[in-house]
Amino acid sequence: MMRIAMVSEHASPLATLGGEDAGGQNVHVAALSRALARRGHQVRVYTRRDDPTLPRTVAFAPRVDVVHVTAGPEEQIPKDDLLPHMAALAEGIADDWRSWPPDVAHGHFWMSGIATLDAAAMIASPPAVLQTFHALGVVKRRHQGPDDTSPREREWLEPDVGRRADRVVATCSDEAFELKKLGVPRDRISVIPCGVDLHHFQPEGEREAPRRRHRVVSVGRLVPRKGVGTVIEAVSLLAAEGVDVELVVVGGAAPSGGTDPELERLAALAGRFGVTDRVELRGQVSQSELPPVYRSADVVVCAPWYEPFGIVPLEAMASGRPVVASSVGGLIDTVVHGGTGVHVPPRDAAAVAAAIRELLEDPERAERLGAAGRRRVASRYSWDRVAADTERAYRSTLSRPRVRSTAGSSAEGVLR
Repeated sequence: MMRIAMVSEHASPLATLGGEDAGGQNVHVAALSRALARRGHQVRVYTRRDDPTLPRTVAFAPRVDVVHVTAGPEEQIPKDDLLPHMAALAEGIADDWRSWPPDVAHGHFWMSGIATLDAAAMIASPPAVLQTFHALGVVKRRHQGPDDTSPREREWLEPDVGRRADRVVATCSDEAFELKKLGVPRDRISVIPCGVDLHHFQPEGEREAPRRRHRVVSVGRLVPRKGVGTVIEAVSLLAAEGVDVELVVVGGAAPSGGTDPELERLAALAGRFGVTDRVELRGQVSQSELPPVYRSADVVVCAPWYEPFGIVPLEAMASGRPVVASSVGGLIDTVVHGGTGVHVPPRDAAAVAAAIRELLEDPERAERLGAAGRRRVASRYSWDRVAADTERAYRSTLSRPRVRSTAGSSAEGVLR
């Protein structure tokens, strides 16, 4: 049995999914922690306190606790503004570790990596430190350019985290390639994908009734890079061709009827393309309500500009639905072109529309792709398998000499 510390500075497993800074990382940390606990380990998830009413410790699942650490104002802060508070987060984590010394500490996101490494340096018997980035700043800048809101320090602090961690867990082969370019040695990189809850997301069960003959579904955080605008444009192209299709968009910082700038932008876009009556912007939907939405889809579309991994395609495939996905990042690994779905170039509405139409016109093929997707996630992407692979990475790291590179900038020094 190991004591495992998960550090997830902005993405608490207790958070509501669908907000601007709440999404796949929350799901990943929550599910991985539960799965590791099922294997007999003790897990503590450390996250920044963003509400003064939160208790210090919350029992999240059997053998899994969430620890809220005071680091900066006890209020919600956009994740890109959290860097100045990582030193305080590290001190709070180290203080807890003095009475609960972990064997392994696993940072999630680059700022969590800073806090994890600094906390490890503060105690007498530091744990092995592993890091999962969930997204790399160099890739984000490549695709977003001047729209990237990351702090400028990320450019050198993130690679420093990768080089100083004992092991980096990449979620896809594309990320492993990027990490090697950042100077992380190949023998300290493990590729372990995200997982999916196969019991929660499955083909059988209740499904919503579509309002039109065909339904396309898009799920995820509503930020421009997720490409929902491309999907809306694709639906407008299909409508112009006479296809009786609707689009349901799930995600956003507010429930249906609430205020969210990105929801407002997408609503205006639907109006500009003349498909307001075909596009439902549903806002936040809880995980418990998602399976009937997926099962109602003829096609699930994931059209991001870039995607470090992407849990939504796994949820769709687990639900037995075919996926149209941008050929970027982790989607290249998870969605098999012609096997479980169709790959399209990013930011190409015409290609998305053509791929959707191809599947709508051949429902038998769509069903075959959906069934193959279910088989693929069942064999490769269950959380139990991901946890077993992660446990092996932990044990392998514990068996090797520790790495604490002093090259590059000291994160603690930069932040003070």
